[in-house]
Amino acid sequence: MFKVMRKPLITGLALALLLPAGMSRAAAEVTSNQSSHALTVPSIAERYKDSFAIGAAVEPYQLETIDSEVLKRHFNSIVAENIMKPINIQPEEGKFNFTEADKIVKFAKENGMELRFHNLVWHSQVPDWFFLDEKGNPMVDETDSKQREKNKKLLLKRLETHIKTIVKRYKNDIKSWDVVNEVIDDSPQNERGLRESAWYKITGDEYIKVAFETARRYAAKDAKLYINDYNTEVEPKRTNLYNLVSDLLQQGVPIYGVGHQSHIQIGWPSNADIEKSINMFADLGLDNQITELDVSLYGWPPRPAFPTYEAIVAEGERLKAQADRYDALFQLYEKLGDKISNVTFWGIADNHTWLDDRAKQYNDGVGKDAPFVFDPEYKTKPAYWSIMD
Repeated sequence: MFKVMRKPLITGLALALLLPAGMSRAAAEVTSNQSSHALTVPSIAERYKDSFAIGAAVEPYQLETIDSEVLKRHFNSIVAENIMKPINIQPEEGKFNFTEADKIVKFAKENGMELRFHNLVWHSQVPDWFFLDEKGNPMVDETDSKQREKNKKLLLKRLETHIKTIVKRYKNDIKSWDVVNEVIDDSPQNERGLRESAWYKITGDEYIKVAFETARRYAAKDAKLYINDYNTEVEPKRTNLYNLVSDLLQQGVPIYGVGHQSHIQIGWPSNADIEKSINMFADLGLDNQITELDVSLYGWPPRPAFPTYEAIVAEGERLKAQADRYDALFQLYEKLGDKISNVTFWGIADNHTWLDDRAKQYNDGVGKDAPFVFDPEYKTKPAYWSIMD
């Protein structure tokens, strides 16, 4: 596979000659790099076209703003951030709502973009009705063994209907499907490390098998089916996920690949752990996708946080450290390009990110994160130049 050589756009000597008196190298890079608008600089997707697709998570409203132009210039793949999750697609049993999802599908088709589906099964953002029996009682509270078996069959039937309806509708539009999302627990309560969600409590691991088998039955022949999770670089979660996938593959469950969410911090996880995870699943014959990439300015928990974006820019050093992190990440991704088919950012620019909510949550309602390569005004950050070389 052809690889574009990574090299700097400007040498250290040339940059030094341009520095105003008293300005640090990091501050100069922040200042100079932010002067370029996303719509005037080279395409990220074009830069990595020989390695993997470059994607972004979107909300439907963004398709009618400047975000749409940035998407068309820099990305050749998109995914719905929220609108295709179960609670939005089928909020009431039998009442499917495809209006907003269709907008994203239409945009992808009109602009020749790949489209990932996120997601068919999750323990979060799933409506409660899935887990109520025919009398409206919570299935997880049932103690009678016969009724529990009836509940299990009912839940799996509902799951089949949900997946069948969606996959048949988008069969010719979507090739990559996040079939199940986040089924491995961070703090395992059982020896297999499976998340003890309502899905698990009612069906064991059978819901995972049914989800993949149903998706395979109704998807296009060349559709790619993924199991998606976060912290796939961390033990014991990595090993628990690996063991689950290995076991499912041995049973003939049609898993095509693993989605690594990749909510990264500047100093965590290590590139060595990321590389090990990619190689572990590649050795099973599976594809890997980076499905929800962002690089937070903070560790865990995210405190103290900068109160405003202006404060982030004024400090300068954090954006330089982020650029170094992005540089190392994309060097690694490119090195493993034959094992990675897609790298998707969980957003477009720093004016829209779920990490802002997390920063505010841990800093008394005041906090700003900046995880992407474009700032809130769609200007390039040091991170953009680092991944573009």
